[in-house]
Amino acid sequence: MFHPAVRDTKHVELDIALLELVEPIAQSQGLEIVRVRLMGGTQRRRLQIMAERPEDHDISVEQCARLSRGVSEVFDAADPIAGEYLLEVSSPGIDRPLTRPQDFDTWDGFEARLETDRMIEGRKRFRGHLAGIEGENIAIDLEGEDDTALIPFDWLVDAKLVMNDDLMKAGADRRAALMDQPGTDPMTEAED
Repeated sequence: MFHPAVRDTKHVELDIALLELVEPIAQSQGLEIVRVRLMGGTQRRRLQIMAERPEDHDISVEQCARLSRGVSEVFDAADPIAGEYLLEVSSPGIDRPLTRPQDFDTWDGFEARLETDRMIEGRKRFRGHLAGIEGENIAIDLEGEDDTALIPFDWLVDAKLVMNDDLMKAGADRRAALMDQPGTDPMTEAED
């Protein structure tokens, strides 16, 4: 079974198994998993979990800590990873990975880099402005091209927003809007 939250990793089967353990914990806390990835060899491994609130695509430090504690409890009992590893729970960041079809609609108009697992018209890497989803394809307006390119979602091995002024401004605007909401502080949230 393929899952986009683990699409760009060498250890797909293990990462899917880890995702299946992590996802219910995140959902119970009102979060969505963006990516799960076990990185490193046999030593100094790191389990990276990126999560966010679906309503604003952000996560507080307290929510990261709460998710980390929940994952640790489950992993202590299930022991899905042999040996030692560092658990890292974080926001996807402003130049976030795009791992789910809805990400390409959410970030429509922003610049992104895509990489495929096969050649498309002589290349595997693409950069341009996202133009949403068309069926099972990612639509992207490539630099120097007149037509919108359609790239099959299943062919992607990596996709990420490009850090630029437009993305930074959108992030600042989103944080400012959250700060303006009564009773909301996106930097800290009371723990349940």
